[in-house]
Amino acid sequence: MTEVQVHDAGERLPVSVLTGFLGSGKTTVLSNLLQDPSMHDTAVVINEFGDVGLDHMLVESSSDDVVVLNSGCLCCTIRGDLIDTLRNLFRRRVTGEVPEFARLIIETTGLADPAPILHTLMTDPLLAARYRLDSVISTVDGVHGLAQMDAQFEPIKQAAVADRLLVTKRDLISDEAAADLTERLRTINPAAPIYPIAHGKVAADTLFGAGLYDPATKSPDVGRWLRDEAYAEAEETHGHHHHHDVNRHDDRIRSFCLTSETPMAWDAFADWMEALISVHGDALLRVKGILHVTDTDQPVAVHGVQHVFHPPAMLDAWPDSNRHSRIVMITRDLNKEPVEKMFHAFVEKSASDG
Repeated sequence: MTEVQVHDAGERLPVSVLTGFLGSGKTTVLSNLLQDPSMHDTAVVINEFGDVGLDHMLVESSSDDVVVLNSGCLCCTIRGDLIDTLRNLFRRRVTGEVPEFARLIIETTGLADPAPILHTLMTDPLLAARYRLDSVISTVDGVHGLAQMDAQFEPIKQAAVADRLLVTKRDLISDEAAADLTERLRTINPAAPIYPIAHGKVAADTLFGAGLYDPATKSPDVGRWLRDEAYAEAEETHGHHHHHDVNRHDDRIRSFCLTSETPMAWDAFADWMEALISVHGDALLRVKGILHVTDTDQPVAVHGVQHVFHPPAMLDAWPDSNRHSRIVMITRDLNKEPVEKMFHAFVEKSASDG
């Protein structure tokens, strides 16, 4: 893993990834957002303009791959590689060829795994210097979501990596069905807020600001970002009430929190994570953490999706009096016990060596 970097998120443009299974209403959500005046400084990267019904909106100007709406939103189609699209979009923003957008939304296809998009934002040096991941938003079909999760793993993974979950078509299902779906989503992802919506309408401001950096305070907000208490509560509930069903894809999902009161050497954490990735990289759907390392008095934030991690960020100060290291994980086919055992072996070794 890379060396710790000073946190500079305020200088980069926030990116939200909008994902969701086929027919879950993702495109309807996007169409509504594009008509919201509060989205005037937003750029949206999509596969095709026609998919979101831009013909029915007022278009201010248009070119081959860019459309500017009268609401101020900018839409750009993905041409070839996502990296080239995002680099070119930023270049055109700097040169004034397109409006100076302040936020970016990337819409995935219905069958897409969002992880490769997140990896692109994390690993491409030019993109990482200009953009930062703010939120992953996943739409879940209120009518067909339970059946889709039984039949396919893709909607489960989309829900597992999400920071915001939108249960669509709420007007078409009963309170009991909505409660069942909510309970199932909560077992997959204990920390993401769940918003029931109808006709694709959702308040834009509920979808953003899920990253480590809080745009309102211009500083990191670890508690809101990490939400480790939600994982602890989910572990207790899962242990007491969950009945294993081998036919359900999401019964292979685990969410848990690792803690350590012992300050650790950064190299020890990096060695542990590299060992874990080498054996279980594909099983690590999402990892977040705040670490007490011996190399600095400042806390270090880490964030990864599967085998790829953001450069770690050194924060200015601890958010509260709790200076324990806390790492939250959502995994597939990987229980807490072996992960925790390996974690403490590395941490305790670094403490004894020190």
